[in-house]
Amino acid sequence: MTITLDFAGKNVLVVGGTSGINRGVAELFARHGARVAVASRSQDKVDATVTALKALGSDAMGFAADVRNPDAIAAGVASVQQAFGDLDVVVSGAAGNFPATAMGMSANAFKAVIDIDLMGTFHVMQAVYPHLKKPGATVINISAPQAFIPMQAQSHVCAAKAGVDMITRTLAMEWGVDGVRVNSIVPGPIDNTEGMARLAPTEEMREACVQSVPLKRMGQPEDIGNACLFLASDLGSYVSGVVLPVDGGWAQNGAGSMSESLAAFAAMSKKS
Repeated sequence: MTITLDFAGKNVLVVGGTSGINRGVAELFARHGARVAVASRSQDKVDATVTALKALGSDAMGFAADVRNPDAIAAGVASVQQAFGDLDVVVSGAAGNFPATAMGMSANAFKAVIDIDLMGTFHVMQAVYPHLKKPGATVINISAPQAFIPMQAQSHVCAAKAGVDMITRTLAMEWGVDGVRVNSIVPGPIDNTEGMARLAPTEEMREACVQSVPLKRMGQPEDIGNACLFLASDLGSYVSGVVLPVDGGWAQNGAGSMSESLAAFAAMSKKS
């Protein structure tokens, strides 16, 4: 069976869209005809990604801003709206993570993840709302299994991503009257990404992670991109307030032994 989704004439913004999962999402929307804007802290990464998106045929643009700076994010989003028009799709995916136990990190380290993951999501939501197409826009927050699966050495991420999912569910209620849908996607272990390299830095941890997935493989950025395409399309027109795992069944297994592996790695890193 073949399904073709056409996003020609649609305006898409991917925050954090210059690397990893989020870049894969941006590229997939570009391949399906959308005008795509990306944002991240690095102007060099923004420029390189915009060049790649244009090579895929997209009328692409981007801006550099830190999600922790609400004024910079608001200005960047406004520049996209001025160039493209109102936004049809927003994917908010900026994130930070590192393995550390609660007693093995400083208050500033904990706060850094809260500021990027949780406050950053809030800043993006406030910035994009005035520029969303109403009715019809779709907002997708990229969450994490730590939002609902407690993991050792991940208290900072667990707290932040749980908050992100509650922002998603709350805004689905608040913005529904405007015809705007808001959902979260929860990626499982996605290969060839910076996040996976941080959480499974050794071959032993990587293999343990693969074995903990019921489908016995890691996902690809395209798997998350396909879920974004679905949620942003007419096929998902009655889906809002959903936290959707795209993880090969990983969440059903409690993310396997990842919690113990992260705790052991954090302890080893502290000793070294």
